[in-house]
Amino acid sequence: METLGVFKDIETAGRAVDSLVKAGFAESEITSLTSVAYPDGVLVKTDGPTWFRWFALAGGIVGAVAGFFLAAGTAWVYPVQTGDKPIITFYPTGIVTFELAMLFAMMGTIVGMFFEMRLPPRGKRPYDPAISEGYIGISVSVTSRDQSNRAEEVMKKAGVLRTTAEETL
Repeated sequence: METLGVFKDIETAGRAVDSLVKAGFAESEITSLTSVAYPDGVLVKTDGPTWFRWFALAGGIVGAVAGFFLAAGTAWVYPVQTGDKPIITFYPTGIVTFELAMLFAMMGTIVGMFFEMRLPPRGKRPYDPAISEGYIGISVSVTSRDQSNRAEEVMKKAGVLRTTAEETL
């Protein structure tokens, strides 16, 4: 179950987050929804590990290996003898290896971006159309109706415009 509160400005939303933390809600249960990209820690701190760079690194390594085997493997399978020169040459193999490494690193970065943003969403998440108009949403993950009511009360004291409680799948 999630409780969503819609706030008019950043100050009241920040006050609500502080009040929720003081009321006993863990910061990992609180999420901010905004149409403006605020830096981490302005509303809610996310100290958890990030996998974003590892997806990019894994994509780059897979791309480099695939590029090497594509270039070197093609030259090995279809050898063209040109005098006394080697069949697998450094520069053409290096260029194809680099290009595929960069292509796969970019694809890994995009996959990591979707993974970090939790897209596509798993289950139903609360949302209010006012968030896309500049308002700020603070969502609290709760386990019971009592916690939901307590979160709504804390948000009302902080200056919430409206609250919504929804069952999540």
